[in-house]
Amino acid sequence: MSKRVVVTGLGAVTPLGNDVPTTWKAVLEGVSGVDRIQSFDPSELKTQFAAEVKDFDPTRVMDRREARRVDRFTQFAQAAASEAVADSGLDMAAEDPAQVGVLVGSAVGGISSLLEQAEQMRVGGPRRVSPFMIPALMMNAAAGQVAISFGLRGPNLAVATACATGSHAVGEAAAIVGRGDAQVMLAGGSEAGIVAVAIAGFNVMGALSTRNEDPPGACRPFEADRDGFVMGEGAAMLVLESLEHAQARGAHIYGEVLGYGATADAFHITAPAQDGVGAALAMSKALQQANMPPESVDYINAHGTGTILNDPSETAAIKMVFGEHAYRLAISSTKSMTGHLLGAAGALEAIFCLLAMRDQTLPPTINYETPDPVCDLDYVPNVSRQATVNKAISNSFGFGGHNATLALGRYGRS
Repeated sequence: MSKRVVVTGLGAVTPLGNDVPTTWKAVLEGVSGVDRIQSFDPSELKTQFAAEVKDFDPTRVMDRREARRVDRFTQFAQAAASEAVADSGLDMAAEDPAQVGVLVGSAVGGISSLLEQAEQMRVGGPRRVSPFMIPALMMNAAAGQVAISFGLRGPNLAVATACATGSHAVGEAAAIVGRGDAQVMLAGGSEAGIVAVAIAGFNVMGALSTRNEDPPGACRPFEADRDGFVMGEGAAMLVLESLEHAQARGAHIYGEVLGYGATADAFHITAPAQDGVGAALAMSKALQQANMPPESVDYINAHGTGTILNDPSETAAIKMVFGEHAYRLAISSTKSMTGHLLGAAGALEAIFCLLAMRDQTLPPTINYETPDPVCDLDYVPNVSRQATVNKAISNSFGFGGHNATLALGRYGRS
């Protein structure tokens, strides 16, 4: 990236809170956002719990009529974007709209809208299908809605790379700013995929935890007794700016996007390569772009899904990249608390890295009781920790073999 890119605003809707401060406080306290599913009766499912967003009111950021016409994932994205813009202090009326863009990704887009309208057609025939179905289910609906709400005419894109989506969105948006195609980008991911058929689909793959007797303790990344990931929902958005633009308006700067690596496993459509080579390549590329020697990294927010295959693979990849320094690194999986937000996960975890650098505090990996000999690094077990955190990376890996790593730095620190 030829221009330096900084982060000036943060916004989130998560299973732990409907804004960033509430969510971060819960993370540092080791609170789980996982519970029995409330949005529908899950009793027929093998997995009956998830990390749902609670007490969300879309009319805080859009009028009631508009809220009815868009999918829940778009509502989440609008709320997170509104918080991020307010947090950044940007006055959109004073900005050149052609120099402000939006990049919001999602893994499954408006899946609930599609299912609702399929049921309408089954019961009442084709004439019962809503004219708002197509714009509600489109993967790019959130990006379009955010741009419309703020009158933004810069680059407007959506990415869909399964669980790597959020990191790809932030990385690609940073590249847009870095090459001068926009001064400001709103970037992140949004997901509202907690629907019965999705959980059933993950169940038959054997991907989800089935600890119905203990939902808060179900997500156990890097732990010996892990049995799968936990579905989550929500959105996370970051305001990215060129350093010059941020300085000119006196913006508060959370940190800097120093590097970005994107690779593929080219191995299997759902399973990670067990040697971790694709993930290692993504981390190496991000570090190389950032001019960060491996030993300069203080913290990794791991993909850390709590599945049988992911955690050993990611551990192997970290060792491949960092060598002996891997044993001195602090690593945590905040998915142990938030669940897996799929297409929003990477953006939310980038926010956690920035806040860890701001507060010099490492978020924990909760539910860590029995160490796995194969996963033998420091996963910041159970309790947050004060530490020096000047540079961090965030990993995201998705079905399809997609890998993305963001390298982030504390602004003004080498």
